Amino acid sequence: MRTAKATSTIIVICLMIAGLVFLQWHFPASARAEEEKEKKPERLIEMAAEYPSVVVPPGEDVDLDLIFHNGGRSHETVNVRITSVPEGWTAKLKTYKFQVNGVHVPADDDKRLTFKAEPDKDIKPATYEFRIEAETSDGQFNMAQTVQVTVKEEEEGEKEEGVKLTTSYPVLRGPSDATFEFSVEVKNELDKEAVFNLAAQGPEKWDINFKPAYEDKYVSSIRLKEDESKSVDVEVKPFLLAEADEYPITMRVSSGDAKAEAQLNVILTGTYKLDAGTATGLLSLSTRPGKAANVSLYVKNSGSATNHNITFTSFKPENWKVEFKPENLPALEPGKLEQIELIITPYEEALVGDYSVATSIQGEKASRDVEFRVTVRESAAWGWIGIGIIVVVILGLGGLFRWLGRR
Repeated sequence: MRTAKATSTIIVICLMIAGLVFLQWHFPASARAEEEKEKKPERLIEMAAEYPSVVVPPGEDVDLDLIFHNGGRSHETVNVRITSVPEGWTAKLKTYKFQVNGVHVPADDDKRLTFKAEPDKDIKPATYEFRIEAETSDGQFNMAQTVQVTVKEEEEGEKEEGVKLTTSYPVLRGPSDATFEFSVEVKNELDKEAVFNLAAQGPEKWDINFKPAYEDKYVSSIRLKEDESKSVDVEVKPFLLAEADEYPITMRVSSGDAKAEAQLNVILTGTYKLDAGTATGLLSLSTRPGKAANVSLYVKNSGSATNHNITFTSFKPENWKVEFKPENLPALEPGKLEQIELIITPYEEALVGDYSVATSIQGEKASRDVEFRVTVRESAAWGWIGIGIIVVVILGLGGLFRWLGRR
């Protein structure tokens, strides 16, 4: 009897425990959430900079997150503005796309804005403070945050860690109309996979792009696994009117705090181009056998580099004579023009007709061909001989008619 009662008691206790467990697992989650929500205040909004104090090298922009946390039960709209900007800086608040002056923060949620500050080129090493103020739309909550930016020169021997750039040919040389390609190896020295952003700074109006090695598509970033290296081609197209000189190009690679720079140089030798022709544009002349004909030929340096040792050659019919005065030009500066006297003398026994005389102007790294059509006319002596024959014939006929008339 006692055993039966004990068994019944155990069964009841087990059923009670099972019931409690069942209620625990099936208790409405919304009810628990409602209890937690009731514990929160009606309104609570906070603003904070993710990194309120940063150190950057001269000339580098500052980008950091501004966090808004709504710990209350009500949605909030917050107006935000930058109230103090140091001299020599510009600053703004933005999202991924827009510059903003306010943000809506739902209850129990976080929202982020980007604080972006850009220094002037001549900014000096020092500590600069920015002040950001915010308030709710009804003015009940006021917040403020100070962001401190310290501009510091890198100490000698100090180097960036996390990424390494290597190039075997940092200096390339060529004419202004050429396309230059540098091959730069990017190595990830971080202990994790990362995406590295690619950027370059070069002369104004130059076109600079990045391409993966052996590919034609342009990219602005590259993904590297831990301790992985990849080659990136830096394609540089100079401004067509760029003068012959040496131009520096700075390549920058960054991923978070990991940054590195590579200094590349392009040496422009200028473009080599020659133009030639006559002032009137006519490339024909006429003369008689054995008689010289003159034509003025201009030679112009249309490139951006000086052309040295310009010489003249001709391709002419057999036994003809072609002369150039002067016979050569030691140097011709960009944009300069020189006049050359071309003297063509046909062979004394040349037949009447049209002939071709080609001239070639050969410079240091450029050449130009000009072809003339020379018309050879009858010699003046043959004209007088013909007139003499006509006169003799007329006199002969006149004498014949007179003699016949007498008979």
